[in-house]
Amino acid sequence: MKSALIIGGYGGFGARVSLLLARAGWTVIVAGRSGAKAAHFCRSHHGLPLRPAVLDRNRPLAPILRDLQPWLVIDAAGPFQDCDYRVAEGCIEAGCHYLDLADARAFVIGISRLDARAKAAGLCLISGASSVPALTAAVADRLATGLDRVTLIDIALSASNRASGSRSVTAAILSYLGKPIRLWRGGRWDVGHGWQELSRLRFEVPGERPILRHVALCDVPDLDLLPARYPGRPAVRFRAGSELAVQNIGLWLLSWAVRWGWVRGLAGLTGLAVRVQIALRRLGGDRSAMSVQVMGWTGERAIQRCWTIYASRGDGPWIPALASPLIADELARGSLEPGAYPAVGLIDLDLFERAFAPFAIRTASQSEDVQPLYRRIMGADYDALAPAVRAMHALTGDAGASGEAEVTSGGQAGRFIGRLFGLPPPGRDVPLHLWMREEGGVETWTRTFGNASFSSRLSRRGSLLTESFGPFRFAMALQREPDGLSMHFQRWWIGPMPMPGWLGPRIRGTEAERNGVFHFDVEIGLPLIGLVTGYRGWLTRTAGA
Repeated sequence: MKSALIIGGYGGFGARVSLLLARAGWTVIVAGRSGAKAAHFCRSHHGLPLRPAVLDRNRPLAPILRDLQPWLVIDAAGPFQDCDYRVAEGCIEAGCHYLDLADARAFVIGISRLDARAKAAGLCLISGASSVPALTAAVADRLATGLDRVTLIDIALSASNRASGSRSVTAAILSYLGKPIRLWRGGRWDVGHGWQELSRLRFEVPGERPILRHVALCDVPDLDLLPARYPGRPAVRFRAGSELAVQNIGLWLLSWAVRWGWVRGLAGLTGLAVRVQIALRRLGGDRSAMSVQVMGWTGERAIQRCWTIYASRGDGPWIPALASPLIADELARGSLEPGAYPAVGLIDLDLFERAFAPFAIRTASQSEDVQPLYRRIMGADYDALAPAVRAMHALTGDAGASGEAEVTSGGQAGRFIGRLFGLPPPGRDVPLHLWMREEGGVETWTRTFGNASFSSRLSRRGSLLTESFGPFRFAMALQREPDGLSMHFQRWWIGPMPMPGWLGPRIRGTEAERNGVFHFDVEIGLPLIGLVTGYRGWLTRTAGA
């Protein structure tokens, strides 16, 4: 069998990769900066084809690789956020294939700069042979099968506390904590921030105790790779978290210090963060989980699909270690083309699921038809709406629209109230972008007029549409009109408390199709104050959204 050299082969993930390959019959060179640790690891697994070697990837590698003569090099050392490509370039010089377990976005995407050299040498240089993007892309490929248009891919991961705390993972998180993250959503490139958009998710697999944990926004290669991979150019989000809420909330709080510019970054706290994690490890359990949700359309049918993987008995860390042995086997069979590229689309999910079998790892899939919010409220009247109006509300997952608006405001009191709610200042021919996101049957609409944005949440209450601005919630009846629909104010609340109608706002809203284009006209006023704001204009759904 062929030989593989594993950099970091006695570390957390690297040790698992070494064992998986050795058990499959590969001759494995366990390499790292510590010869003593490499030798101890090999002795601890006597009987397997393992041998130690000293290798520091920060020093010239080609001479060492020529001496050791591995057929394949797997870099499992990490972190890759600030790495260059010297290991991959050393492999080209020494004439061996290369894999890595990188999850650093720029590093994985940037491997393609070596593509011409790899092809000329007849070698494969593959980056991201881990949970992301190798496994996540395999899952998304299966879930997207048969969809004419994919609108959203939402990935979430939660590691057990006992599996967390490696220096490389901690350094990766701190490298982007609070910093801008480029996201494709709402039909255009947007900006989020590392470890923000914190929420709690429930991970479920039949027969196992559900996991309810916090997750927050992370910077991974999938955010670049997946939107262009599927029809409809879907929005992509990746969130992750550890088991303990105190860790996730603590990181979320620290992320604001970076976002607000109080500190430039927190990478210098890596050592301290690892020590804190180790001190808290006894508090955690041994269960990890990841879910991938895909939403989209087949014709006029909206579909939501979800795949969940659930690891118990501390077997979660085996999941990111499985991709590289699977890809190594494909390399050995000669089924992969030479070149330098990310580990996307190389392994079918069926192969991953067979590889999970020896471990305490279970998976589950579900698929269901869903109905857009306005369809659930209006029933058959929704189907009879003017096409442009119906299309604007045909929302599942994520969508965007762009156009222009004219914004008006009332007197001084009205303008003051408008500013409190973040409503846009008056103007003509104002560029308008609308980002619509749907989760759990609730839609969040973010309207950006020029440089001013405000958001509201839309949901159903019986036969009424409710729209929430912070603690204020307003209910409106939707009525179909010959060219669209009209909205009629009914009730309002502050928090859970119903408020008298005579104190409520005066809301008038219409949506109509004119010459095949969606038009809107909204006015909001208050008793004794009069007009607060009005905005009217047109929108078209963003291409690919």
